[in-house]
Amino acid sequence: MLIINALALLLGAACDAILGDPRGWPHPVRAIGGLIARSERTLRDAVGWLGDGAGLERSAGAILMLWVVSITGVTVWGVVAACDVLGTPGALCVRTVLVYWGLAARSLTVEASMASEAPNLATARRELSQIVGRDTADLDWPEIHRACVETIGENTNDGTVAPIFWYAIAGPVGLWLFKAVSTLDSMVGYRDERYLHLGWASARLDDLLNLLPARLTWLLFALAALPGLGRARGALAVGWRDGRKHPSPNSAWGEAALAGALGVELGGPSTYRGVERSKPRIGETLRSIDASVVHAATRLSTAVMMLTVGLGTGGLLLVGSSIR
Repeated sequence: MLIINALALLLGAACDAILGDPRGWPHPVRAIGGLIARSERTLRDAVGWLGDGAGLERSAGAILMLWVVSITGVTVWGVVAACDVLGTPGALCVRTVLVYWGLAARSLTVEASMASEAPNLATARRELSQIVGRDTADLDWPEIHRACVETIGENTNDGTVAPIFWYAIAGPVGLWLFKAVSTLDSMVGYRDERYLHLGWASARLDDLLNLLPARLTWLLFALAALPGLGRARGALAVGWRDGRKHPSPNSAWGEAALAGALGVELGGPSTYRGVERSKPRIGETLRSIDASVVHAATRLSTAVMMLTVGLGTGGLLLVGSSIR
């Protein structure tokens, strides 16, 4: 089955590179998001009935995390098991589709490019709002370009490296357990008044699952920069120096490596839901951030995707051959 997993990784990554995630197409992440939203409402009603309190909210957050992860894992396992009954074609097809749905490399780079190369500010702000959590209504061009590079740096891990890492470790179920946790973190893992307690379990599990992939992303950005796509030494040095600056133990590693490879400074003030937050400064200003820098960032992210797929496929084939 490891050989089939390896072939499915290649085919699924190829589908992502060709098709991306067209807007309006059905996608399991949207179903997971709907499950999270409905479950959150139910749990908040239960907490309100039992009585307010941080302890109750934290317990509800743990239940929410366990419920969503369990439903996702059981569903993916059931679908894979049912298709495996059909033999090698069924096993390969279901794994390929699940890998394709689990990756977001092309959609990340395409949508970042659409924002950075938009014909006017209004369009750029609208396109950017599709891929970032910050408020975009008042951003100017330099802020839009900075946001594009930052989201490429962070989401290369979330949309490429970490899913493939967990797929290589635990197959389709591992990939989709990660996607469920990542979706939970993106929806309830905020440190604001609404989610500080309800989202703690999801945020902590997301931190744990990204611990190794985030640092692998740092190394892969440096490796991707070697053929002249960026500054490999800068990626290594800035990633090591600034990768720990973010309040999250993982979020800054990809951003810092990308900033070092491109010779730019990221971070600074951003507004989320009307509240301004100042992120630590990452990197160094060797050049200003414009559309050409965003284009360079997309090329590096694509190179990281290719490297990760190669490593994942090679690892699966190597282990599969040794077992046989």
